[in-house]
Amino acid sequence: MQSVTELRAACAVLPQTQETFPFDASTLVFKAGGKMYALTDIHGDPLTVSLKVQPEYGQELRAAYPAIQPSYHLNKRHWVTLILDGSVPDPLVNELLTGSHALVIRGLTRSAREELGL
Repeated sequence: MQSVTELRAACAVLPQTQETFPFDASTLVFKAGGKMYALTDIHGDPLTVSLKVQPEYGQELRAAYPAIQPSYHLNKRHWVTLILDGSVPDPLVNELLTGSHALVIRGLTRSAREELGL
């Protein structure tokens, strides 16, 4: 996954995903249930995406992949930034994207999940 189009397609299949530009015209934020689970600079070269992870897993990922780094401007324990230059395998990128979405959904109240049909 190395393009904004591919990233958008991967997020579009996740339940209740919404695309927003809450910060500026180039920072695309993907939300589920009103909560952010991914963000990217659509003009970034190379493209990067910041995702939510379990803190322990984030440490493992940063140790294993130079292209996975602590997220700038986000809680570095809970967020990682992937440089999508092809060095992180696509299956792992998709797993992390799905996992970030799941963490956000799991963090919603029961009534919010029910309201969303999840």
